Amino acid sequence: MSSSSDDALLVVDAAGIVREWSDEARRVLGRTASEVVGRPAGAVMSGILASSDREAVARTRAVLTNGLLLLPLALPDGSGGWGVYRAPLNGVPDPVGLALLEALFTLSPIGMQVVDPELRVMRVNTATKGMSGLHDADIVGHRLTDVARLTAPEATDAMLRDVMASGEPAIDQLLGARPPSDPDREHLYSVSILPLRDSAGRTLGAATSVVDVTEHERALARTRLLNTTRENVGRTLEMDTTCAEFVRVLVPDFADDVELDLLDSVVRGDEPPSAPIARDMPLRRIASASGDRLHESPGAHSGPVRFPAAWLESLDDLQPHLVTYRPPPVARLDIPLSDSGPAGDPYSAIVAPLTLRGGVLGTLSLYRSPGRPRFEAEDLDLTRELAARAALHIDNSRRYTREHTIAVTLHRYLLPENPPDPAAVETAHYHRPTRASGGWFDVIPLSGARVALTMGRVSGAGIHSTTAMGQLRTAIRTLSSLDLECDELLAQLNDTVIRLAAERAALSIGRSPQEEPLTARCAYGIYDPLTLNLTIGLAGHPPPVLALPDGTTEVPDFAQAPPLGSDDDGAVFASTRLRLEAGTVIGLHTDAFQPADTGAQAHLDPLRRILAAPGLSLDAMRDEAARLATPEEPDADAILLLARTRALGSDQFATWDLPADPAAVAEARRQVRSQLEAWHLDALIWDAELVVSELATNAVRHGTPPFTLRLIRSRTLTCEVSDSSPVSPNLRHAQAGDEGGRGLFICAELAQRWGARFTSAGKTIWTELELPGGAPAR
Repeated sequence: MSSSSDDALLVVDAAGIVREWSDEARRVLGRTASEVVGRPAGAVMSGILASSDREAVARTRAVLTNGLLLLPLALPDGSGGWGVYRAPLNGVPDPVGLALLEALFTLSPIGMQVVDPELRVMRVNTATKGMSGLHDADIVGHRLTDVARLTAPEATDAMLRDVMASGEPAIDQLLGARPPSDPDREHLYSVSILPLRDSAGRTLGAATSVVDVTEHERALARTRLLNTTRENVGRTLEMDTTCAEFVRVLVPDFADDVELDLLDSVVRGDEPPSAPIARDMPLRRIASASGDRLHESPGAHSGPVRFPAAWLESLDDLQPHLVTYRPPPVARLDIPLSDSGPAGDPYSAIVAPLTLRGGVLGTLSLYRSPGRPRFEAEDLDLTRELAARAALHIDNSRRYTREHTIAVTLHRYLLPENPPDPAAVETAHYHRPTRASGGWFDVIPLSGARVALTMGRVSGAGIHSTTAMGQLRTAIRTLSSLDLECDELLAQLNDTVIRLAAERAALSIGRSPQEEPLTARCAYGIYDPLTLNLTIGLAGHPPPVLALPDGTTEVPDFAQAPPLGSDDDGAVFASTRLRLEAGTVIGLHTDAFQPADTGAQAHLDPLRRILAAPGLSLDAMRDEAARLATPEEPDADAILLLARTRALGSDQFATWDLPADPAAVAEARRQVRSQLEAWHLDALIWDAELVVSELATNAVRHGTPPFTLRLIRSRTLTCEVSDSSPVSPNLRHAQAGDEGGRGLFICAELAQRWGARFTSAGKTIWTELELPGGAPAR
C-alpha cells in the first residue's frame, strides 16, 4: 500500500509513538528526528511547550492554534498509523469540519469505525463502544472481524477489501453478529462501508457505519411471514394440501422443523371438541416439514399420541408454550453417529394449540436446531397469530370434508350397488366420482322382457347436486314404470327438473349467489330382446358407442335435445330407433371417455378401440377403459355402462291371435296350459290360467280387435293381452254385493307386477308371475 506521510509533519503509529519526523517539523517545532522518533507524541509535544526555547514554544503554539489534521495512513511495515498535518485555509482552522468529526465520534448514535488496509481498527466512536460493550484497548489495533464476532466473517472481510479495491461504497448491507454484550443472541446490523483515499487517490483504509436493526428486521420478518402465509395457505379446501402448504411456509424462515398434528375426529370432519382434551384422544400427524432432509424431525420420536407434558399443557390452557427439547440420539445407516449433532444439545421449541371459537383442532410444533438462535418470548405472539390463521383454514377444510363425506356417502347409497341382471342384456359398469357430484346410471327392467338403460349428470357439485340426482333417478324409475317412450319420458323429466330448479331458487337460505342453475344431462334408452330394437333419447348427453359383433364400431347420428331444465322454451325431445344384432355392445359414457377430436381421427377413439377388441368380456372392456378415463372438468364423474344385447329365442315366447268372441277365453286358457306344460312350469298353470282368463275377458268385452295373447319366459313369466283400444282398465276394490269388478284385483294379487303399456297400435295389459324357486325356467 502507498503511504501519504510525505506531507505530514509527523507520523505516529496506532499506539501514539512517533515513527517519522519531517524536516518541516524539525524547523517549526525545533526538535530533530533523533530526539523524538520512538517516543510518545504526547510527551514530545508537552516537552516542547515546557522548554525554555521561547521561539520553539511560540511556533508550536501557533501551529496548534491554527489547527492540525489527523488522518489515517499505512506505515511501511503494513500496519496502520496516523499522519499529523497542518490545517488548511491559510492557517485558519475549519470549525465546522472539526465540529462534525467531534459529533460523529462522540455524539452520533451510529457506530463508526475506521480500519486500515489490513482491516485493523484504527479508530472507533463512542456509539461503537456502547454497542459492543468493549473499551478502546479491546478494539483499536485488532481486526474488525475478530472483535465483532460476525456470523459470516469471511464474507465481511471480502466486502471490506472489495470496497477499498474498487473505491465503490457498500451501502446498507445486512450483517449478523453476536456482540460481547449479548453473546447468546444474534443481532442484525445495517452496515455501510466507505473507502478512504487521499487527494492523490491512494487508499488509506475504510470507514464503516453500523446501525443495530435487530428489532426492525425481526418486525419485517414477522410481517413477511404473515403475508406469505396469507398468500400461500388456504388456496384449496383439501385438508392435507392446506396443512402441507402451511408447514412449508414456516421452514426455514421461522423454524427448522415443523409438525402439524390434528385430532383424529377433526380429520374425519367432526366438530372440534372443547378443552381440556381427553388424555386418550389420539392425534394424527397430517403434515411436517424439515430444513434438513437428511435428519429426521426432532419430534418424530415422541409424536403426541398420548400427549407428553408440553402438548398436554398447551391443550389444557390453549396457550403456546416455549420449551427446550432434547431428542434421543438417532442411529442411521446413512449418517455417522458422530455427525448426528452434539450429544445433549437442546432444541428450542414452541408447542401451540390450534383452536377456533373455543374448539381444539390439534397442535403446531416448531423446532429450532442447536446452531440457530432459540425461540424467544416475543415469538409466542407470532406463533399464536400463525396458529390462528392455520386453524381457520383447517376448519374450513374440515367443514368441506364433512360436507364432502356426507355427499359422497349419500351419492353412493343413491346409486345401485349391483344393478339387476335382466334377460335382455349383459351389463358391466364403472363409476369414479371425482367429487360429490350428481352423476348417475341405472339398469331398469321393463315389461315384456325389455330393459331401460339410463345415465346422466346433474350440474354442479356437493350435497345439493347429489340430492337432486337422487330425486331425478327416482323420477326416472317412476316414469319408466309407466312404460313411457323415451321422448315422452325425457319431456316429463324436463318438467321435473324445471320444478326442482324453481324450488331451489326459492330457498334463499344457504344458497350461494354464484350457484349455477339446476340442469341435467341425460340419456335414456330401451332395448327389446324380441324385436332387437334399441330406442334412445338424448338431452345434452354424449351419444353411445355401438360395437357390432363383426368388430366394427359406430356412433350413429342420434337425435339430440338440450340439457334438461335449460332455458330453451322450444326444446323438442325426440328419440332414435335402431335395429341391432344380438351381441352388440352398447357403451353409454360421460365426457370423461369422450375423445378430444371427433373428426377425421374418430377411429383413434380409445373407447371405440377397446369395445372393438375381439374376445374381450364386458368386465375386461370396463377395466381397460377405466384406465383411460380423464375427466376434463374437476367436478365431473367418470361413468361407463356397457350392455351386450341378447335375443330371446323362439322357445322363450309364444304368441296367439284371439278372435273377438267370448269363447276365445277358453281357447286362451287351453293354449296357456299347453305352453306351460311344454316349458315345465306346471306350478304356474293355475295362476297363469286365471290371470289370462281375466285379461282376455276384459279385452273381448271392453276392447277393440284385433286381440293378441303372448307369453314370455325370461326372469319371470310374462302374460300379455293386447288390443287396439286406447282405454286403460282401472283397478278398483269391489264391494261385497258387487257381481263384477274383481278381475284386475285378482290379477294384481297373483302377479308380482302388472301394468299397461300404450303404443301407436293400442295398448297391452301385462302381468309378471314369479318363476318357481325365483330362477329362470329351463
